[in-house]
Amino acid sequence: MICAPKRIPEMFRRARDVKTLLLDVDGVLTPGQIVHSESGDMLKFFNALDGFGIKLARFAGLRIGIISASESDAIRHRASDLKVEVLYLGRYDKLNAYESLKQELRISDGEIAFVGDDIPDLPVLRKVGFPVAVHNASQPVKETAGFVTRRGGGQGAVREVIDFILHAQGRLEEMVEAIQAHL
Repeated sequence: MICAPKRIPEMFRRARDVKTLLLDVDGVLTPGQIVHSESGDMLKFFNALDGFGIKLARFAGLRIGIISASESDAIRHRASDLKVEVLYLGRYDKLNAYESLKQELRISDGEIAFVGDDIPDLPVLRKVGFPVAVHNASQPVKETAGFVTRRGGGQGAVREVIDFILHAQGRLEEMVEAIQAHL
């Protein structure tokens, strides 16, 4: 985690209140590259650490949602594999999607963490209780977020956020032990 030392207690406190984790896709759940196959299919690369982290978060009772300007079958398949509860795809106006999601889930700003990487994420990052930028995010996003991951998007950054939230809530060790018992 990278944040100003004086903000660490504040970010730890804010993470305790998180009940829902919202994620961007390109540049957060993926490294941000867009690859097209010879047949024109768009390929996205997701990280296994992030995937298991999302399963861990769900096991701990956190709700998981995606708000992305992208819309692809690859995202839908990954979200289905991870049992992501709320999926807002093709949403360039992320703030509007965020407000709809808040009403749908009946939660407040302070109970939400959002992980973003670029300018379209700024309106949501300014509203949530726990705003996060991945390490390779644009500078305006890093300046807005209270928490910047050490790992880049698509390289385990989401897992880093989940571990921090569960640690702040005093539940990380308990969830690791519970998951190990189910393996």
